[in-house]
Amino acid sequence: MQRTHRRLGALALLLAVAGSLLAGCGRPGSPPIRGPRPDQLPTYRVQSDFRLPESSTWNRARKRGRLIVGAKEDQPYLGEKDPATGVYSGYDIEIAKMMAASLGFDPATDVEFRTIASANRETALQNGQIDYYVGTYTINDNRKQLVGFAGPYYEAGQSLLVRTDEDDIHGPQDLDGKRVCSAAGSTPYQRIQKDYPKAELVAYDTYSICVDNLLTYQVDAVTTDDTILMGYAAKAPDELKLAGKPFSKEPYGIGVPRDDTALRFALDDALAVHEKNGDWKKAYDATLGLSGVPAPTPPPIDRYPAN
Repeated sequence: MQRTHRRLGALALLLAVAGSLLAGCGRPGSPPIRGPRPDQLPTYRVQSDFRLPESSTWNRARKRGRLIVGAKEDQPYLGEKDPATGVYSGYDIEIAKMMAASLGFDPATDVEFRTIASANRETALQNGQIDYYVGTYTINDNRKQLVGFAGPYYEAGQSLLVRTDEDDIHGPQDLDGKRVCSAAGSTPYQRIQKDYPKAELVAYDTYSICVDNLLTYQVDAVTTDDTILMGYAAKAPDELKLAGKPFSKEPYGIGVPRDDTALRFALDDALAVHEKNGDWKKAYDATLGLSGVPAPTPPPIDRYPAN
């Protein structure tokens, strides 16, 4: 297939979605886009009698009458925001909702989602802009100095997304001299910067801009967690593919204010309950599972000591 034709196909794709990069595919004969399946999502029982008086975050949310949850809006099957309705959907969104129900809030009426860029997550939690954050947020020791983490609830791995006509990139060892795009402040960006310094890094606030640049030949690869990249590849299978195997372990946690150990432990308990009762797998199957990858075994919860 000629590059010119692919350029036109990519341009048509970008124009068709009008700001929501991969809500559709511009090629005739491509499979229909499958979004999250509301009819198969679990219903989360609200623990209306739940109380957590030792948590300043919980008390503040109860007083205002709703939770404010940080999320992503441009990650297919994980955290997406419908530009027409403003509704968020995806696996991370479901994790946030089941946590809300366990904390005594109705996920349908008492949760406000706010899009927070990767580089601003710690600040948003520290400043009280959000009560907790669910959005492919890797737990690591450096971040534990700034925020607290419940979980992990999923373990991903860093990978590479390339165009289907790309034959030179099969893993991070092939990135020398290549333009590689990732989200500013993200773990994947930092890993490429440290371990593969000969790659030419490009950073944006969102991965959707990176994928836009990949489709229009402005960058050679996009790097982040394989879960995110699987979603993009699944929505544009004629245009995009994953290259090579994952080359890291990325345990996803729920970010909370660092000093609110009570909230962190309550969320750990909630995760254990929803994994045991099947909500975790049902939510995965109806969202991220649509990428074609079956649900893995949930990772063990790291209930690390209070600060």
